[in-house]
Amino acid sequence: MSMQLTQEQLDSYQLNGYLVVEGLLETDEVEGLRTRLRAYTHGGRSQEKIQVQIEPRVRRGELRVDVPGDGIRKIDGLVESDDRFQSLGTNKNILSILERIIGPDIKMFRNAVLLKPPEVGSAKGMHQDSPYWPIRPMELCSCWFAFDDATLENGCMAVIPGSHRWGPQPHINVTDDYVVDPDYYDEADMRLAPVKAGGGLFFHSLLLHYTAPNRSRDWRRAIALSYMSSRSTYTGDGDGPVYTHIQGRTFEGGVR
Repeated sequence: MSMQLTQEQLDSYQLNGYLVVEGLLETDEVEGLRTRLRAYTHGGRSQEKIQVQIEPRVRRGELRVDVPGDGIRKIDGLVESDDRFQSLGTNKNILSILERIIGPDIKMFRNAVLLKPPEVGSAKGMHQDSPYWPIRPMELCSCWFAFDDATLENGCMAVIPGSHRWGPQPHINVTDDYVVDPDYYDEADMRLAPVKAGGGLFFHSLLLHYTAPNRSRDWRRAIALSYMSSRSTYTGDGDGPVYTHIQGRTFEGGVR
């Protein structure tokens, strides 16, 4: 039987824009995902069908790593190309929670493994997701699933509760990043959202969020699984991509 949100949890998500749910997967399933991910970063598993992003300082030669895998920041496309990650993207506990938040007709907008190698992983500045994305309404929901315990020391998520109700905020370009203008929020309002391995942080696509550098000797590996209602519309040029269908119906005029 799948995990069910209580009304209190749903109310908390709608008020604050995020919700931490522990124990989405069993320990052995999480270990299997960690092993598979390690094969992509360090074990020679083919990267042909995925997109890999290197830490900017490593790419520029400002920071040296012992092996190339220790310099990887991001991997896109594993849900579409790998059976273990496909199972994660369609996990019954994750989908049960999503149904209460965005409805039963669901497509995946994107999936991205977000890596902070020990003492290498850099910060991701305060931002909202929806201003990056050509989807309306700005009502997507991401499950930030933790492969390792995400802690204060290794760069867990930090959020500004309730900021999803502010609408899209002005973003500015800074070195290696695109962030919300600091004049539009108060750091004192920021709250940490640690997550244990196997748990997930569900958050609204307009929630202001940030992750600090990894200053520890432990890996902090997570995957952002971003979902939208199939009734959403694409606002970019052309017809847009064909998104991964997760469950339910597809609608005329909605995302393909």
